[in-house]
Amino acid sequence: MATFIPESRSSRLISHEAAFEPVRRALVAAASEGATVFPAVIARASDPRNTFSIKSGATAELAGLKVGAFWHENPARGLPRHNSTILLIDQDCGRIGAVVEATAANAYRTAAADAVAAKALARPDSGTLAIFGAGNQALYEVGALARILPLTRLHVVAREREKAESFAARLGQQGVTLDVRVSTPEEACRAADVIVTATPARAPLFEAAWVRPGTHVAGMGSDARGKHELPTALYERARLFCDLPSQSIEIGEFQHVRERIEAGALVLNPIGAVLDGRCPGRTAPDEITVFDSSGIALQDLYIGQFLLDAAMAAPDED
Repeated sequence: MATFIPESRSSRLISHEAAFEPVRRALVAAASEGATVFPAVIARASDPRNTFSIKSGATAELAGLKVGAFWHENPARGLPRHNSTILLIDQDCGRIGAVVEATAANAYRTAAADAVAAKALARPDSGTLAIFGAGNQALYEVGALARILPLTRLHVVAREREKAESFAARLGQQGVTLDVRVSTPEEACRAADVIVTATPARAPLFEAAWVRPGTHVAGMGSDARGKHELPTALYERARLFCDLPSQSIEIGEFQHVRERIEAGALVLNPIGAVLDGRCPGRTAPDEITVFDSSGIALQDLYIGQFLLDAAMAAPDED
């Protein structure tokens, strides 16, 4: 019989600290032999505004999948638009070993990938962050980065000024205190040591010329064909990294330069190879680094296993 962990329990077990190591291990595994990440399935419900994706993969330790859903009308029902469920497969018999509701955990998992990459690629003295987007995921991104970088100032860029202005208060509720400013894209980029995009954009959010030498840039929102947050002209001046090259050129930020990568004109490195020492990360203080996170199944499986282990070790409070 499969173990079931409901959202009410998994959300209490997860945190930025808890998510970091499972995601780091997942990214290392993704760049290693013996791991497989299968092509993501991007689907729509009968109402085309409602979408869901299936991401699956396996390592010697874990196998399974994550179903992620976006349901447009859920806020009117008092429910979040985003939902995630992880299914861990028992590799001895092929049956489902665990079902983990992981909507909150998914937000931590995504932000943890950002933090893992930033720890490896950003300048260690990075103090100013620019965040594009002021939604739920943007909050998690800032929280995760504030834990591993000496951030003091945050520039928020968002379409809705009211939402951007309330960002500091919402960060404070998560225990993150920064000097928060609402800025234009150019102001934010020219001031930033680290730039993070967490939006559903389908056109670049800023210009490559605005990015200073030494900046680390992370695109966190591109996870489907057509999404586009970063200016491709930036790649000529930067070293390029991602969670999984084969997926990044399909549905991630680097889909827009796929032909150039396949032709060898641009080099795309898996961040896992940096983490286990097979590929250099940042090599100079004035180097620009770019990380694309399209979100891979192994992150979900390692987070799911962490939640399963944590639930088994802790008293059942439900």
